[in-house]
Amino acid sequence: MLTVDQMYEDVSQDHAKKTVTMETHPYLIGVIAASVHPCRHAEVMKKIIETVTEGGKELGVHMYLIIFLKFVQAVIPTIEYDFTHNFAF
Repeated sequence: MLTVDQMYEDVSQDHAKKTVTMETHPYLIGVIAASVHPCRHAEVMKKIIETVTEGGKELGVHMYLIIFLKFVQAVIPTIEYDFTHNFAF
């Protein structure tokens, strides 16, 4: 099992202990897990949607997850996922 310090090695230092903290897992007793704070990612996602709208474009609901994953990858750069979708503002 990884230590908390080892888990933070995978988190962007700009986001460690701010947007991402290590907390006790809500269902697995005694397990510490990374938590991306909803209040932070909600702010970012709202700003992205507003930027797209101000640019005269519409962001489809189906793109929300792709954009969210790109945000999470910025926070935890070691996460890998499918890069086949691109978007422009």
